[in-house]
Amino acid sequence: MAEKHGNLSINSDNLFPIIKKWLYSDHDIFFRELISNGCDAITKLKKLEMMGEYTLPADYKPEIHVVVNPEEKTLKFIDNGLGMTADEVEEYINQIAFSGATDFIEKYKDKANDDQIIGHFGLGFYSAFMVADQVTIDTLSYKDGATAVHWSCDGGTEFNMADGNKEGVGTEITLFLNEDAVEFSNEYRAREVIEKYCSFMPTPIFLEKANAETEYETIDAADKLDTDTVVETIHEEAKTEEKENENGEKEVVEVSPAKDKLKIVKRPVPLNDINPLWAKNPNECTDEEYKAFYRKVFLDYKEPLFWIHLNMDYPFNLKGILYFPKINTEYDSIEGTIKLYNNQVFIADNIKEVIPEFLMLLKGVIDCPDLPLNVSRSALQNDGFVKKISEYITKKVADKLIGMCKTDKENYEKYWDDISPFIKFGCLKDTKFCDKMNDYILFKNLDDKYLTLPELLVKEEEKKEDEKKDEAEVLDADGNPIKSENADAANENAEEKDERKVIYYVTDKLQQGQYIKMFKEQNMDAVILDHNIDTSFISQLEQRNEHYKFMRIDADVTESLKDETSAEDLRAETDTLTDVFKKALNNDKLTVKVEKLKNADIASVITLSEEGRRMQDMMKMYAMNGMGGMDPNMFAADQTLTLNANNELVKYIFEHKDSEHVPMFCEQLYDLAMLSNQPLSVDAMAKFVQRSNQIMMLLAK
Repeated sequence: MAEKHGNLSINSDNLFPIIKKWLYSDHDIFFRELISNGCDAITKLKKLEMMGEYTLPADYKPEIHVVVNPEEKTLKFIDNGLGMTADEVEEYINQIAFSGATDFIEKYKDKANDDQIIGHFGLGFYSAFMVADQVTIDTLSYKDGATAVHWSCDGGTEFNMADGNKEGVGTEITLFLNEDAVEFSNEYRAREVIEKYCSFMPTPIFLEKANAETEYETIDAADKLDTDTVVETIHEEAKTEEKENENGEKEVVEVSPAKDKLKIVKRPVPLNDINPLWAKNPNECTDEEYKAFYRKVFLDYKEPLFWIHLNMDYPFNLKGILYFPKINTEYDSIEGTIKLYNNQVFIADNIKEVIPEFLMLLKGVIDCPDLPLNVSRSALQNDGFVKKISEYITKKVADKLIGMCKTDKENYEKYWDDISPFIKFGCLKDTKFCDKMNDYILFKNLDDKYLTLPELLVKEEEKKEDEKKDEAEVLDADGNPIKSENADAANENAEEKDERKVIYYVTDKLQQGQYIKMFKEQNMDAVILDHNIDTSFISQLEQRNEHYKFMRIDADVTESLKDETSAEDLRAETDTLTDVFKKALNNDKLTVKVEKLKNADIASVITLSEEGRRMQDMMKMYAMNGMGGMDPNMFAADQTLTLNANNELVKYIFEHKDSEHVPMFCEQLYDLAMLSNQPLSVDAMAKFVQRSNQIMMLLAK
């Protein structure tokens, strides 16, 4: 071929600056593009053989070699794929944006599928100019009689193309790195980038250092391969040790027989795994393989709780593995990693359009060859298709969790505390996921038993039935039912009464210990909801279902904890104690109630309305997230001090309201009630400690 000089067929002289600056956000991405081009070339060559259009040599091994040369500041990418003729270099290289892979698929679409053709764009090769001042190509086509081609370009719009001297079929691309990219000619930096982008590409990738000293290893003679280069044969004599036999006599025993070993040139080890675990059938994978893959990919040596193997061929091709990691921190500090691949080529971490938001908290890999990627493979283009992928992943996760709850409840319960943030966040973000998971969300009760929502509601219904039996009508001497004093009033207000079933919950077992004790004494139950996400989660559950509501255990003093009595019976105590406590606490807005609690040892209880508390929690959350503008205390929950008329100290205050020490007792009872509900402020705690000392001094006198 005569030497040729010409201009690249492009529309603008500014294309190279655009490629260098805007096409790819990460400059190290050129490793991925050039290596994947080599994989494509090898895949095409193997397909041509399958179709009978080419015969591979008997000893053919598909390989890609990356050669770093820090002295010369160069990088070489060498593949033994199908190579290019001069016409193909003209078409695929000189005419920028013409995709060789697309052309190949179009030509052979009736003869072979395109599952393993990685490249869909013609600009991948030009990513080399982001880091190189000059790029050369030496290539030889597989076609009979083909002539090798040498091509070079310095990053401008001019190229040189002439006959080359490459002997083997394939392509060798050399990058003469610019000063800003010299780091990529370092062996360790190159290894880092290749492992980042190419760990699972379908062709073995080898990294070499130019002019490096030959390395050797020693193997047993029996393990020799035909491809090994033997440098030396080493004979090892048998090894013996003196040991004591059964008779107590010492004798020499052979512990290692004599054998021959071979010193060979160190075998090259590929940097990538060409058969990743996700590409295998789930039935072929062991638990240990799943765990080993997790450790290797995510460098996390805490064992995952469990995993979901995705394997779908229709209506789109998707494979992957999602791991549920063990979580030791609060929900809002969890960070997961979902690695996205396209035909085993790494694309990105956590592309949000593909992965449902709540699954971003998981760790895993997803490989979808059908992804509609943009020219730089860094973003997605088809919203409808991507949404279907996201919905499929969500469905598979829900199916796995539901299956575990139904068939492996013991392990499901064991995992629940760790996986509940994922599930609850998923329910908040995805209504379809919430619909599927609604009956399989677990709630841990005060006895550390796990119950589903239906089980909780059935238990509540059974409790109400028992209460109805206990409240069966009592007949007078004439056989007429005796009604309680409040029966008529209750009937009048029946229409206004909230008939929803109440599920009580605890946010802090230690802080709310007094309330828990009261509940347990009356055989009442509550569930533990101590995660940051729980307030939003239960609000959503209530909005979706009108038959139940959640109430914190300290939101009210329930009827089950009180002796039956009327407000009129306690009118005098209520009026007197309200005045005494408001005056002692200097708080006219304080709501005071007097009830006869069944536990006479409890003097006072603080309750905060459920609605007010949730509003306050929401405002605090907005403030923490920097969404200020309003004072969280504007929505302070309505506080009620409930005094126990059955308690001796409360009786004493009522009967000795003008006593010198009554104000101090009122303050102490209020603070004690607050301590059982929430921590005191710094000033309030200081006063409480001082007052406690005063009370003890009174007792000492």
